[in-house]
Amino acid sequence: MNTRRLIIKALAATALTGVAFSAPAWAQDSFPSKDITFVVQAAAGGASDRTSRAIAAELEKDLGVSVIVENRPGATGTVAFAHVAEQPADGYTIGFGPVEFAIAEHLGYDFDRADYTYLAQVMNSPVVLAVPANSPYNTLSEFIEAAKTTEMSVSNSGAASSFAATTFTLAKLTEAKLVGVPFDGGAPAVAAALGGHVNAVTAGAGETASAFADGSLKVLAIFAEEAHPAFPGVPTAKEQGYDLTFGAWGGVYGPAGIPDDVKAILEESIKKAASSQTFLDAITPAGILPVYKTGEEWKAFVDAEAARYAEVLAP
Repeated sequence: MNTRRLIIKALAATALTGVAFSAPAWAQDSFPSKDITFVVQAAAGGASDRTSRAIAAELEKDLGVSVIVENRPGATGTVAFAHVAEQPADGYTIGFGPVEFAIAEHLGYDFDRADYTYLAQVMNSPVVLAVPANSPYNTLSEFIEAAKTTEMSVSNSGAASSFAATTFTLAKLTEAKLVGVPFDGGAPAVAAALGGHVNAVTAGAGETASAFADGSLKVLAIFAEEAHPAFPGVPTAKEQGYDLTFGAWGGVYGPAGIPDDVKAILEESIKKAASSQTFLDAITPAGILPVYKTGEEWKAFVDAEAARYAEVLAP
């Protein structure tokens, strides 16, 4: 239920009963009554940041308070996750929960999925492998065959990211010499490829679509079941003989133990935000696909993905 509805209900109740009503006293007990902090685990400019800022802007409109986006990159997102987990479970600190929620625990990071309240999944950005425009490779097969004799560096947004997992799994499947190079976020990982500092990059569709459109990156494969509308003519990895699918999905979460009434307000507001035209206009041009799951559905999905990554990342 949003703030406007609560106000209308409260005023109606006062009129019917004649009970004295103090707006300031009511405001102190309602949620939200102060600014909300939205923590992003990656540097500004990537898909996580873009999605978070678009959601935060819509939450501000609906909830009537400021929603302040705060970037806390580092340690493949676990710096931000730990920060959110340590905040009071009152709904005033929430964050963007990426696919690393299903991966970090398998790579030795201090991370427990049970430390969080899951509010909603809002997006997916299929993983792509791209090379600089002047690279001699034009297909995934050409790149892999070359990497069987020459070591290839492949940048990614963090050591525990789905992008790093894609490189690791592709190397394991093909015996190619692919070496992941982690950065703090998708934007700097893509920048490394654009600058010619690495041979390739594995990143989200949302982080490579503009560089593909202007011709500065060649996307060799999409690790999804279907082709992506932002990359016309680019085949999936599966279509090229590599049966691998990886996505950089994400949603909104908070510390464990958010009260049910506060959680319900946040869930309803996030659902409205994720279906708004403003949100769609902000993410889809960048190649990010809108996906909505309730908090309960998303939690089940995260658990299933964690089980899948346990197998994928096994030595």
